[in-house]
Amino acid sequence: MSLDAPLIILTTDDLSALQDNRVQEGKTFEYKRSLPGNSYEDKKEFLSDVSSFANASGGHILYGIVEEEGIPAAISGLGDINSDTEILRLENLLRDCIQPRIPGVTIKAISLPESKVVIVVRVPKSWAQPHAVVFQGHWRFYSRTSAGKYPLDVPELRAAFLLSETASEAIRFFRIERLSVISAEETPVPLRGSAKLVLHVVPLSILDRTTWVDVASMGSHRSTLAPLGRPGFDHRFNLDGFLTYTRSSADCAGSYVQLFRNGSIEAVEASILNSIDEERFPRIPSTFLEQALLDALPRFIRAQQQLRVSIPLFVMLSLIGLDGHRLAVQNPPILDPHRYVIDRKDLILPEVLIDDYDSDWERVMQPIFDALWNAAGWPRCGDYTEDGKWKYAHSIQR
Repeated sequence: MSLDAPLIILTTDDLSALQDNRVQEGKTFEYKRSLPGNSYEDKKEFLSDVSSFANASGGHILYGIVEEEGIPAAISGLGDINSDTEILRLENLLRDCIQPRIPGVTIKAISLPESKVVIVVRVPKSWAQPHAVVFQGHWRFYSRTSAGKYPLDVPELRAAFLLSETASEAIRFFRIERLSVISAEETPVPLRGSAKLVLHVVPLSILDRTTWVDVASMGSHRSTLAPLGRPGFDHRFNLDGFLTYTRSSADCAGSYVQLFRNGSIEAVEASILNSIDEERFPRIPSTFLEQALLDALPRFIRAQQQLRVSIPLFVMLSLIGLDGHRLAVQNPPILDPHRYVIDRKDLILPEVLIDDYDSDWERVMQPIFDALWNAAGWPRCGDYTEDGKWKYAHSIQR
């Protein structure tokens, strides 16, 4: 028995099922009669419980459940509390006292009769582990077995750090391997043009070879995977997973999005970079490119969330096959050259990390856009205000 449904739709029936099936607390469940208080010991206990789940297989802590020998005996609930205030208190405690931050922790109150609630804390297995409890002089790493939580020893810590580094290396290897395939024109559909814009959104969990997403469900949610800057598109399933694509001619596509079975997304656009300016130089239409990416990224993240892909996610932008391309910008300063030549054939821009499905996407992409403008000789992306807002709220015509 598990609480596999999205947390937002859990009900008292799910809680009753835990009791009816006598689900034992252990590696993935823990039952608590009451919420942690404000004492040092209560807070430390809560933090160590949550971090131990994140450093192991993930799990749930349920507050408002009476247990006997690890078995839920009664759904007593929590009374006389403001659940929103308590949830905020717990969230702040996790944010301030666990390093690095655990991505994806969610907390929900399930209503019971007589104005009582059960508060459920869902902790995903973290691929950014190990996470330490750092609280008032207490610094410790925890994990879990079926017997409950325990502090990690030095060999286990070394293995946990190695796993995190190995996962990061796997992300970078995936990116380089896919760019090699695209450069060799071995794409799932033939593409027109030599220069290509490539966006990858890759979960850190790709190291887990046993976890696959339900690609079959994407047939009814395919709009979230619409290709970059393209209103109409076709779709089909393929060996790698699920594919959407647009056609620029009978035998060539202009753009595609490939959802891989490991939850990664690859979006390739082959027309944005294959236009020329009035001086007949190939150009990068900066604002149009930024608009296309800012429109697409939230959709792609929503698709991964629907597929229950674990965060954190790496967002990586590459521009390959450039040939003397210049960056075309909106409203360039009069005294400055408004187009600079990119000095290399392939731009492999630095990745950014997403640890929240509800991120500010303009801020997420700003470091990537800054790097693109840097490659063209500019100090930063000129399409942002000083307070980090993207200047153009509406679609930009190329």
